[in-house]
Amino acid sequence: MNSIPLDLKQVLLSVLTHDGIKQEVTGKAREYAELLKHRGTAHPVIRVGAATCGLSAGAGKTLAKLRELLPKTFPDAEVVETGCIGLCAEEPIADLQLPGRTRVVFRKVTADKVEALLDSVLKKQELPADSLLGQIRDDTALPWEKVPFLNDIPFFRKQTRRVLCNCGILDPGSIEEYLAYGGYRAFARSLHTMTPLEICDEVERSGLRGRGGAGFPTGTKWKTALSQPSDQKYMICNADEGDPGAFMDRALMESDPHRLIEGLAIAAYAIGASRAYIYVRAEYKLAIRRLTDALAQARAYGLLGENILDSGFDLKILLKKGAGAFVCGEETALINSMEGKRGTPRPRPPYPAVKGLFGKPSVINNVETLANLPGLILNGDEWFRSIGTEGSRGTKVFALSGKIVNTGLIEVKMGTTLRDIIFDIGGGVPNRKKFKAVQIGGPSGGCIPAELLDLPIDYETLRDAGAIMGSGGLVAMDETTCMVDMTKFFLDFVQNESCGKCIPCREGTRHLREILEQITHGRKQESGNDALIRFKSVIELRNLAQVIKETSLCGLGQTAPNPVLSTLRWFRDEYEAHIFERRCPAGVCRELIRYEIAEDRCRGCTVCATQCPAKAITGTPRHPYRIDGSLCTGCGRCRKVCKFNAVVLTQGEDRV
Repeated sequence: MNSIPLDLKQVLLSVLTHDGIKQEVTGKAREYAELLKHRGTAHPVIRVGAATCGLSAGAGKTLAKLRELLPKTFPDAEVVETGCIGLCAEEPIADLQLPGRTRVVFRKVTADKVEALLDSVLKKQELPADSLLGQIRDDTALPWEKVPFLNDIPFFRKQTRRVLCNCGILDPGSIEEYLAYGGYRAFARSLHTMTPLEICDEVERSGLRGRGGAGFPTGTKWKTALSQPSDQKYMICNADEGDPGAFMDRALMESDPHRLIEGLAIAAYAIGASRAYIYVRAEYKLAIRRLTDALAQARAYGLLGENILDSGFDLKILLKKGAGAFVCGEETALINSMEGKRGTPRPRPPYPAVKGLFGKPSVINNVETLANLPGLILNGDEWFRSIGTEGSRGTKVFALSGKIVNTGLIEVKMGTTLRDIIFDIGGGVPNRKKFKAVQIGGPSGGCIPAELLDLPIDYETLRDAGAIMGSGGLVAMDETTCMVDMTKFFLDFVQNESCGKCIPCREGTRHLREILEQITHGRKQESGNDALIRFKSVIELRNLAQVIKETSLCGLGQTAPNPVLSTLRWFRDEYEAHIFERRCPAGVCRELIRYEIAEDRCRGCTVCATQCPAKAITGTPRHPYRIDGSLCTGCGRCRKVCKFNAVVLTQGEDRV
């Protein structure tokens, strides 16, 4: 890096001129780009994933240890912070690059392992097998023998990384490195060779659909805004990621902020907007910091501001921090929030593309939609639609979480099956448990059961299965998950996040939650006509969900019943077990299970009795103990502490 001269800015920007956008890069620019990518480096380079997932796993301490040791042991080595490579389950992740060799990636590099790793790789040039993940493919460097390439290991093999191509690879704090990897060329091409209508046409031909909701065609939305006569238009990035289990937008903003800024700039030019906003959750402090730095760098390079790249186009991008209200993910509620009003949805029409922020034509796209644009514009619509399905082109980013081995961030072609995602990429369900279902699309989505594992994922197939693509949260569940309890969790979330403006959402979701609570209550909670009321409510469960879906004002209320409707469709037997048999098949609902002690197994050790918070276990030491069902709260602590497996879970006639 120290060998790059002071005219770096001018040389890098030269590739964004009329000739540069044709990728006719000068020899000097190519030389600087290779140095910025650390190709041909004369010293070791160590990169550490420093996104939120890595930092929460200890990457901050790893970086501190590296900066403490390197000046003493390997003073010429360079430390670079990168973003999330996607495999969050193996954080902290670090990769080491020796001069002339490929980058080698290591897993779980905590601070206590740094010294041994440096000694092994930098001094002995040996790769410790216990922490080795693989090497990054690079045709300009010598590969390590008998080390798998990263894109050949199961987690990455079936991925197609277009949006995430830079994540974990480049330094998110360096605009120079982003330019070296081809950044802002698509924006330059748009400004110099395409009219706004031509960009809208290309995006429309590509088949790009919104990646944050129901999948509305992006080009069509843009054309509506472009056609509106107005002295001011606004382009807005919705980065208000609120779904439980979703972290795609956060990871992208932390790992590749310039890609989002470039996509937003292209979109603003396409609709004729001179002002753009990124509406981001205030809780995303690291993402906000990296976006703030990236915006300052872009302005310093003349890629934002007035007369950008001598094109005559002006653009100002501002950050707007959201207060964390889930409903503000809905575009009209987001607009109200940006205007300083309460975040509640507006009736539509008029749609924001006609009358949006401050009454002006506005387009709202989410982070992933905008991050698709640099690749689309640079490579063309045919390239974009070369993968995916007929109605869903391109790739989709998912956040894998829940009962799955490889939690993390992935990107796959539209049409990839759930089986490929859960078992090949995700590594399957841990602890030899049986896969049960996956919740996709967040609280507004639905559950897909195990029998649909071979379902190819796109907008239409998910809708037909009772779910939605949503932003891309994907929560895996195993046999220990109670689908009724899970549905109650999502309904509780939606009910708490409802803005309260319309009655179907405000009151309907509350009543749905109450019905589910009644289903999971035991007989001890009932008196008088409670049982009759409970059965009567259950009969209306589906009808109530359908009414909420059809009459709510905004997308939050319209999709809130999806978890109920999808689980009723695919897991009706679990509802019936709860309703008619007072039994929770998964053994989760505490009021519907009871514990007993098997006399032939109990050794009278007294551990269960001493650990019982309700004092429901009695007996004589060295003789079998008993559980008083009238006192037992079903906490299950006795079963966890028993070393002899003498505490059994009883439901109906079955012992578990």
